[in-house]
Parts: sequence; C-alpha cells; structure tokens
Amino acid sequence: MNTSTAALLGIVQGLTELFPVSSSAHLVILQTFFPDFQQPGVAFDVVVHMGTLFAVAVYFRREIWDIAKSILPQNIKDNNFSLPRKILFLIIIGTIPAAFFGLLFQKKIHATFESAVVAALFLIVTGFLLFFSDRVKNSARAEKDLKVTDGILIGLAQSVALLPGISRSGATISMGIFRGVNRTAAARFSFLLSLPAICGAILLESPYIMQITATEISAYLTGFVCAALAGLASLKLFFLIIREARLKYFAYYCWAFALVTLLVKSSFF
Repeated sequence: MNTSTAALLGIVQGLTELFPVSSSAHLVILQTFFPDFQQPGVAFDVVVHMGTLFAVAVYFRREIWDIAKSILPQNIKDNNFSLPRKILFLIIIGTIPAAFFGLLFQKKIHATFESAVVAALFLIVTGFLLFFSDRVKNSARAEKDLKVTDGILIGLAQSVALLPGISRSGATISMGIFRGVNRTAAARFSFLLSLPAICGAILLESPYIMQITATEISAYLTGFVCAALAGLASLKLFFLIIREARLKYFAYYCWAFALVTLLVKSSFF
C-alpha cells in the first residue's frame, strides 16, 4: 500500500465515520478498487479508526473533561456534575450491547467485511433509517431528558452497526430521534457513545497492528493523520447540517453509492 492510497482511504474514513454513511462500507468497497492495497487482518482499518477516535475526543474534549471530573470523590455529591454523571451512566449502559455482540460474533462479523455486495446492501438499510428519521418532527427532549431506556435502545442500535454498511452514527442518531430526542442531543450522545465502542474495537483488533512492517509505517501514519483531520472537519459540518434536519440527503447518498457498487461489483441486477 502506498502513501497516496493510505491518505485517500484515511480521508474517506474520517468523513464517513462521522457522517452517517458507514465508514465500514466505504472502506470495504473502496479497498477492492486498489490492487496495491494489502493489510494484515484489519490493521489499516484499526489505525484510521484511531484517527477518528482522536477527532471525536478533541471535538468533545470539554464534555469528556466534565465527565471525568464528575466521578472524582470531591464532586460525587455536587449537583453541578449530575448531568455528566448521568451521561456517563448511559454511555456505560449503551456500550454493553456492542461489547457483548462484538465478542460473541467476532469471527462472523469479520467474514461480512470480505464482501462489497453485503456492505452495499446494508448501506441501503442505513439509507432507510436516515430517510425515515428525517421525517420525525424535532423534539424538545435534550440530553438532560435521556432515560435508561434510551441508553439501552441506542446501545442496541450501535450493536447492529457492527455490520459493514450499517452506519454507527446513522443507527444511533436515528434511534435517538425515533425515541423523541432532539437531533442535536441525539448526535452528541451518539458521538460520546462511540468513544468506548471504538476504543474496544481497537483493543480487540490491536494484535494486527503488531504485524505492520517498518516499510509501511509511514503509510499508516498518513492514514491516521488524514482520518483525524477529515474527522474534525466532518464533525463541525455535520452539526450544522443536522440542525436543519437534512438527514435525508445522506440517505440519498447511501442509496446511490450502494446501487453503483452493486452494479459494478456483482450481477445483482
């Protein structure tokens, strides 16, 4: 794999991980178009996910800091930290389903990442989630109004996104909207929920990183940096878009990209 391929795929990862259009589908599909692309296991995928993890951590650094401070002994009874503690509790609850199903079906999930056609079909499903959630009237429910049931159901939606083509952010934000949470709050909780999920996936797949050769390190670092920078840019743009309730445009993109992939990669039609 050369540096230019790594840079392009890193940018794609950074944009599509945080836009609700499934980075896994884009990586699975686009990697098949580069004859020079090779990776030990899913090592490159892990590295560019580290890039988007870095982007989310930087963007939400204040919220993360507040959550960290909320569990310090001197702040446990401070009402000023009640919301960060609540968010932390819901993040823990929401992370359990993805952790459970990810560990239970790890090998089967890996197998689905070998097919561009499967990724494209699931991408169509993501499109429908976005399209119908966009038709839901925006609610006044904010992060302070989130309930345990919200955390569980959004967490289950995140576990479905283990499949390539099901957008993690698309599934979790859509579930939040279907639950009556306002779009901005659903998006913010979705991205905070992604932090332990991505960290867990990175730890689970970390043995593949040890197989990266010295000659490939520069390409992998390029992929990481490009994913992080593209991720920061896409986060800022996404919050501008979601306030205007324009998720349907992401749905149209998912359908178009999926159909083109099916036409090119299979005799599906």
